[in-house]
Amino acid sequence: MNYTYGYARVSTQSQELNRQLDILEKYNCNEILTEKISGTKSSRPELNKLKEVVREGDTVVVESWSRLGRSTKDLIDLVDYFSSKNVKLISDKENFDTTTPQGRLMLTVFQAFAQFERDLIVERTKEGLKSARARGRVGGRPPVDGKKLEQAIKLYDMKQHSLREIREMTGIGSATLYRYLEKRKLSE
Repeated sequence: MNYTYGYARVSTQSQELNRQLDILEKYNCNEILTEKISGTKSSRPELNKLKEVVREGDTVVVESWSRLGRSTKDLIDLVDYFSSKNVKLISDKENFDTTTPQGRLMLTVFQAFAQFERDLIVERTKEGLKSARARGRVGGRPPVDGKKLEQAIKLYDMKQHSLREIREMTGIGSATLYRYLEKRKLSE
């Protein structure tokens, strides 16, 4: 059975949710999740709960996009998240429904903007690395001290110390240690 979830949010404790709730009631929601929390907060517990409980075929209804996303990027990411789970999204104010041709068009536009933003980030990263190299700086991980790595591997092989203890004694983190242990295993 598919569920319809409503999501309503206001920014402060003194604001009322009534107007949003009246709109969501028109959609016969099985459950309405509400929050009184600033949209600038990246952690919104009820929105996180909604993301966990929705299943393929469910519907999420909001009064407007401004109630769902805290920024254009955040909104695009949320629309993309729900779309990837095959969850229908409806925004009453914008008259947006991901199951209509217009909604699918807007979804495509949202996804194009998200890809554009990712591409810009990659481009800026490459430009930054190129600029740093031109100044003699090298990016990437710092080289691992061979002696300390050998010591960490010996301590690990002895099976007398925890990973935390090995890290404290040698400065070699568990991810680095495991990476080199895997290389050793493959070369055997």
